[in-house]
Amino acid sequence: MFPYIEIFGKVITSYAIMAIIGILLAGFFCVKQAQKNKVDDNKVIVFLLIVAIGVLIGGHLLYGLVNLPLLIKFFTNLDKINSFDTVIAFLQAIFGGSVFYGGLLGGLLAGFIYGRVKKLDLKLYSYIITPAIPLFHFFGRIGCFLSGCCYGIESKVGFLYTNSLVEPANGVNRFPVQLLEAFCNLIIFILLYHWQKKQKYYDCLLPLYLSIYSFCRFFLEFLRGDIYRGFIGIFSVSQFISIIIFVISTLYIIYCFRKKKNRA
Repeated sequence: MFPYIEIFGKVITSYAIMAIIGILLAGFFCVKQAQKNKVDDNKVIVFLLIVAIGVLIGGHLLYGLVNLPLLIKFFTNLDKINSFDTVIAFLQAIFGGSVFYGGLLGGLLAGFIYGRVKKLDLKLYSYIITPAIPLFHFFGRIGCFLSGCCYGIESKVGFLYTNSLVEPANGVNRFPVQLLEAFCNLIIFILLYHWQKKQKYYDCLLPLYLSIYSFCRFFLEFLRGDIYRGFIGIFSVSQFISIIIFVISTLYIIYCFRKKKNRA
């Protein structure tokens, strides 16, 4: 679609612009929610920065694991690599992309470790931050659509890419799965924000998000046409992760509700 946008003479990818917008709005949302919950917004900002580092590392690591055959090829041919440029080219091919689930899990792990070290109230912090995840993801998927990555299956209903950043996406009418996922994330954000305003589900707002999103993501994967995200049998790597996250988060939600019922 529109993989690049020129601003003040500088060419920037559409995804980068949408991601920046998502980051700024998600950060603004978290600061406002921190103030409403009487939490030091500076501490929340530092927490978000730590989480962002985890997101960055986790997203690229999972992308590398999805490219396991290329990673194996790299290590088995180390003796044939005779230049630093070749090493960089291999590493860019292996870890150059990012997988959302890797970023999500990396961010959660980074936030958990940092929170435990700093002795933060992780339930409160997750309650404040959780709705910002689908808010950011909403803009991220619009960026994916504009750039032509994470493209959909061939379909009579859809859009024809001619200048996608991912060459296989071009020349074929494709279903706009990125926009559908963006819409799902927007609905999830509205739900989470509504529950937050009503002061509901304090103990399990994050598991609720994980459960709803993983359920949606499992079925959305059937509408994706890109194969570089990795497959195990008939399911993609993201579908297997969706199943695991859905089961764990749903069990935790049931536990929370039973615990609340017993207290009542």
